[in-house]
Amino acid sequence: MASDELVTRTRLLDLMREFGLEPHRTLGQNFVVDPNTIRKIVRLAGVDPGDAVLEIGPGLGSLTLGLLAAGAEVTAVEIDERLLPALEQVTGGRARLIAADALKADWSTLLDDRPWTLVANLPYNVATPILMRLLDEVPRVSRMLIMVQREVAERLVAGPGGKDFGIPSVKVAYWATARIVGSVPADVFVPRPKVVSSLVEIVRRAEPVAAVDPDALFTLVRTAFGQRRKTLRNSLAGLVDAEQFAAAGVDPSTRPEQLGVAAWCRLAAAT
Repeated sequence: MASDELVTRTRLLDLMREFGLEPHRTLGQNFVVDPNTIRKIVRLAGVDPGDAVLEIGPGLGSLTLGLLAAGAEVTAVEIDERLLPALEQVTGGRARLIAADALKADWSTLLDDRPWTLVANLPYNVATPILMRLLDEVPRVSRMLIMVQREVAERLVAGPGGKDFGIPSVKVAYWATARIVGSVPADVFVPRPKVVSSLVEIVRRAEPVAAVDPDALFTLVRTAFGQRRKTLRNSLAGLVDAEQFAAAGVDPSTRPEQLGVAAWCRLAAAT
């Protein structure tokens, strides 16, 4: 394959036949086969020559080739070792390929100290836990352009007060800023998913929203959202008392989705 030739539907089907592959449903594999979509993702990611780019779930290299064409230095982490020979052929050895589970990988050894950009079509079934782990544990990943299911995207960027606001919303807002920058129709994938996808840009803050212990903060958040129909007074009973609610300026009769990230930080600081 020429260096500037992106993976089309025909090429992907040929690769699957050549290597005896089928998409693995339990791994959430849906491969992009539209070059224009790939170019759009790379453009929105703002990748420049020499940038260190992490790709999780490269599949058969559709996005990997687009990133390489932009001059990125790509480290691609793939859990499905069946795909690696085909991926090696597609990329011609120009990407660093690693067989690993992104939920278990030791990122401190896989990524050097440069700022990294994550550009990925994340597997639908594990997109949120992968993103949460990177935000919590891998500060060297400073920017992200990810493709996820539209409903997941809406939860990641949601503000307080709505049904989409939850634990992922608070975590993203604590560590970063996020916005939806595009949508991707189902017909650009093989196999075609039953959902529409969205592109989300996430930029890590230089510092979190507040200087509070994130473990303490997210213990409160998880506990409250685990009983989101209850008031904070009831869901956080035993963790936060009346004086602490008052010190944080938080009304204990409110429900968790009504508090923005700054209020959650004040509550954590008061406990």
